[in-house]
Amino acid sequence: MTRKMLTVAAAALLLALAGCGGGDQAQGGPPAPAVTVATPLVQDIVDWDEYVGRFEAVQNVEVRPRATGFLASAHFKDGQFVTRGQLLFRVDPRPALAVLSQAKAQMAQAQAGLANARTELARSQTLAASRAASTEEVEARQSALRSAEAQVAAAGAVVRARELDLAFTRVTAPISGRISERRVDPGNAVAADQTVLTTIVSINPLHFVFQGSEALLLKYQRQETGTRIGTPVRVKLSDEADYSHAGTLDFVDNAIDAGAGTIRARAVIANPGGFLKPGMFGNLRLEASKPYPAMLVPDTAVIADAARRVLYVVDKTGTVVARPVQIGPMFGNLRVIRSGIAREDRVIIDGTQRARPGQKVQAKDGKIQAGAAPASAPAGASAPPSSTAQPVGR
Repeated sequence: MTRKMLTVAAAALLLALAGCGGGDQAQGGPPAPAVTVATPLVQDIVDWDEYVGRFEAVQNVEVRPRATGFLASAHFKDGQFVTRGQLLFRVDPRPALAVLSQAKAQMAQAQAGLANARTELARSQTLAASRAASTEEVEARQSALRSAEAQVAAAGAVVRARELDLAFTRVTAPISGRISERRVDPGNAVAADQTVLTTIVSINPLHFVFQGSEALLLKYQRQETGTRIGTPVRVKLSDEADYSHAGTLDFVDNAIDAGAGTIRARAVIANPGGFLKPGMFGNLRLEASKPYPAMLVPDTAVIADAARRVLYVVDKTGTVVARPVQIGPMFGNLRVIRSGIAREDRVIIDGTQRARPGQKVQAKDGKIQAGAAPASAPAGASAPPSSTAQPVGR
């Protein structure tokens, strides 16, 4: 019995010693995780707000005839570029020519009457000088001359009107631009100022029309940015990665839409090659701030913590500290940090998944590189999708 008790005691002692050895190993613990840290990159940038809108022609004209009659011919190809004054259609000119000939005949008749009135007046004045005609007769001849002059003037006005009617049988392009297809074929009757023959739109430059919120308008007006005529803008199409179409703001409406709470604005975009077409949708960037020095960190370093955003900073003792921050727009793959950190703080830019607040880490110095601003914020970014940034002078 005593021997069994000694055996049990020895086994217990061995287990205790083994436990103590394991505890010493646990007390040593795993090594501190390695992370890469860097101070924020400071660079002067400009914020840009993004809007969705569509292109519109600066000039859009419906071509209508000014003369009534049968359409005699068409003188363009559907979709071609036409210049102002170019002949497009011709309405049958024969009725207008006939009326013009009649007006010219009446003009000739009135001129003949005027010549006769002048002759009669001269004869009466000669007879009156020799007292062979009375003063009343001379005055009557003078009145007849004035009436004949008025008839000539009236006939001349009729001739000019008929000449204008004849000129209206030639339908010319009122503006230069891209013409649509003809809507009426030769041989059909057209009515003056009613029948739409085709349409023409100007192609260079184009307008880009978009809507902005009342809140953004107030921000621009308080900052004195964004609503100035001439403010730079950039536009990209739905299948483009870069904002390659440059322009300027040229119009902001004078009132807020009470129903939508938005205001209409417009930019002018150069279109020398005619690639852009009225009606196309696009995304516009509007310069939304003056140049300012911004602190930039990789967007991957920003951690979502419920409704807030935090950065992990390593202090002088090598301990991880969570700093709540206010984020700004994207700049390439970097995120603008409005507040929450200082320029000298060492931000964890690699290894955030291994770091925990209050934990010791092995910090390795790195460097934040500035990249080119992309067309838009990457998928999953935590900044508002309608805000981006670009370097000054870009």
